[in-house]
Amino acid sequence: MSFSGEVKEELSRQIPEARHCQIAEQAAILELCGQIREESQGQYSIKLQTENVYVARKYFTLLRKTFNIEAELAVRQNQRENTYTISVNDPEQVRRILQVSRLMPGEAKDTFIHSALVQRRCCKRAFLRGAFLSSGSISDPNKFYHFEVVCPSLEKAEQIREVIGCFEMEARIVSRKNHFVVYVKEGAQIVELLGIMGANVSVMNLENVRILKEMRGSVNRKVNCETANINKTVNAAVKQMEDIRFIQEKIGFSALPEGLEQIAKLRLEFPEATLAELGAMLSPAVGKSGVNHRLRKLKSIAEELKREQGGELL
Repeated sequence: MSFSGEVKEELSRQIPEARHCQIAEQAAILELCGQIREESQGQYSIKLQTENVYVARKYFTLLRKTFNIEAELAVRQNQRENTYTISVNDPEQVRRILQVSRLMPGEAKDTFIHSALVQRRCCKRAFLRGAFLSSGSISDPNKFYHFEVVCPSLEKAEQIREVIGCFEMEARIVSRKNHFVVYVKEGAQIVELLGIMGANVSVMNLENVRILKEMRGSVNRKVNCETANINKTVNAAVKQMEDIRFIQEKIGFSALPEGLEQIAKLRLEFPEATLAELGAMLSPAVGKSGVNHRLRKLKSIAEELKREQGGELL
């Protein structure tokens, strides 16, 4: 099962205790995944069709717990996936669901889910859970972080983004074909969203992946940094040895002051030694800055000798 499927399976088992939260969640599922059909003048039916068993199970359970309605459930077996259809055909039952959910066709409402249904913070959580179950998905966190809910209209996408924003998170909306997608890409915010919706086990699984990825990233950064430092040290040592050999060839070490002669011989003998290690070999010992000063002096001498050689050639 995919990580997204695991999250939905967990969320399908989260049934709010408060009736107002149950109403908010089932309203989100109905609006994003269901259909309200007018069978005759003022008479309606509800039909929800999905290939996701967790959505079907959740909506069926919410209808029973919230409205004490035993909806009709049909399963059509396909070669790839089953299709689940939940129907409520009794006009009075449908009217009760739509009135309580503020979804009666023709009635004025400020957003696709009436704001009165999501005034409480707990109802906002239930609303987001229903929206994600209906048309959301999460990428495999081992690959990258991406949370999204696909909406059939910009109005619905904007309300979902607004509700997410109530939890101090920033979601974005992008148009994809004929739909609008509300998405979040920041790993820490996705963890928080899962917690808000009640997917606590998935939160722990995602956090474990995040910690492991961060550790790997930290190790890689340290390795890259150390590799860069090693390359820098090696390149510097190679250049120092070139200068020292040039000095040895042109004037010999005996022409150098004692301190420079010592460090020149040590560098040739220990080409891979660090400045600190070279300094510890000197008698008396010298610190890194002292060793660096002597090597810079040798570099200056080599450059001066090269300039003199160039003048002689002219």
